[in-house]
Amino acid sequence: MKATNVLQAWAGILAGRKPSLSIEITKECPLRCPGCYAFDAGHLGGETELRQLSDFKGEELVKNILAIVDREKPLHVSLVGGDPLVRYRELEILLPELEARGVHTQIVTSAFRVIPAEWSRFTLLNVVVSIDGLQPEHDERRKPATYERILKNIAAAKVTIHSTITGNIAARPGYLEEFLRFWSARPEIRKVWFSLFTPQVGATGPEILTSEQRSFVVQDLLRLRVQYPILDMGEGLIKEILSPPKSPEDCIFAQTTHTISADLKTKITPCQFGGEPDCSQCGCIASMGLAAVGHHRVVGSLTAGQLFRVSDQIGRSWRALKHPFIRTTPAAKTSAFNILQS
Repeated sequence: MKATNVLQAWAGILAGRKPSLSIEITKECPLRCPGCYAFDAGHLGGETELRQLSDFKGEELVKNILAIVDREKPLHVSLVGGDPLVRYRELEILLPELEARGVHTQIVTSAFRVIPAEWSRFTLLNVVVSIDGLQPEHDERRKPATYERILKNIAAAKVTIHSTITGNIAARPGYLEEFLRFWSARPEIRKVWFSLFTPQVGATGPEILTSEQRSFVVQDLLRLRVQYPILDMGEGLIKEILSPPKSPEDCIFAQTTHTISADLKTKITPCQFGGEPDCSQCGCIASMGLAAVGHHRVVGSLTAGQLFRVSDQIGRSWRALKHPFIRTTPAAKTSAFNILQS
């Protein structure tokens, strides 16, 4: 991230805006993947589910998304779903508009449809393809977006591979290295990211990693990042997996990202997972990355995380002054002072 991006983000936070915006642009997806947080019954708080929402398409979808972007003025927008490629015609119109606004855009897809080669002209676009492990496991979980289909659909593109490590995968030594060996040999791949499966509070199942498995994965990733430069995960980020933020309030990613569901009005809280995520077992790469940034010392003992919290409280107070109906609690008014004194 460039210094200018950091300064822009800081200015936005001071003005009461969140620098990152995540939009579920459709409720539709041709896949039925086990463990998908977007279609979890608790994702939207339990009162309704993603597939029950009314969503948009065509010109109306484009107009509404651009209106949100112009209102929120984010530096980074993630277009998720469902699967955004369900609305590929709308993306063809949206992407040049977002590029013209100077917005960094990320599309997260299963690549069930061809990713157009022409999208490579967008310098601020990152297409992320979700892969659930090596071919046998992935094809079982992600039909019809099988390895064969994905390789065909990304052949003319440049993409980032993202894979979520589950307990099943973590229990198999050598698995992550085999995964990296396969994808690093593909000319279409810019970089590879890993997250760890993040469960909801009280959830059980083989996808959830044990504490021993988390430790093993961390040591494995620290080794592999040296051997495979395509693994775009810094040492500090990887080490954060062992001590994730204790709550959404402590998570810089959750606090700096505005997440909206497919009706373009339902807010997803407390973070992109929705529901009641078990923060003690969080493995989200974005959360870990910003946690690592937050522990960076800026001046003396003052960390970037402390500076963010001060700036965020100033921004919230400023927004409350502009919009009096937004109440600011006494704790919020004093927290900035307390952080600086700590």
